[in-house]
Amino acid sequence: MRNNPEVRGNTLKVYLFLLKHGPSELREIQRGLDLSSASLASYHLGKLSEANYVNQDEQGKYFAIKDASTKVLDGYSKIGPAVVPQLFFFSLLFTILASFFSIETFLGFNFAFWLVVVCIAMVAVFWYETLILWRRLTA
Repeated sequence: MRNNPEVRGNTLKVYLFLLKHGPSELREIQRGLDLSSASLASYHLGKLSEANYVNQDEQGKYFAIKDASTKVLDGYSKIGPAVVPQLFFFSLLFTILASFFSIETFLGFNFAFWLVVVCIAMVAVFWYETLILWRRLTA
């Protein structure tokens, strides 16, 4: 594995499960995430363990290493139990602004034409980056 491996998909879900639920046994993780088998959960825990993001205690329970969460969740914000891409907020803001200026332009206020063009370009960039981060959660 690389020095700083990217955690994504089910491996990321396993890490987030451990952050949320605390120390958990293999079967708890499997059932909690609705994984098809305990070996699949073990595979993802092995990847996390190899990257030093997860450890196992004396009772056999796995726990997330809190210091690693900044590396694992790089590019994401944790809002309560939800994890969302950080660029989501900018994407949402610029979508609202672009919509507002588009309506103003269609109502006859042509001074805002270039502002609309810039906002649409920014919306496209931010949504593109947001979707890349979001795919890490589902891949």
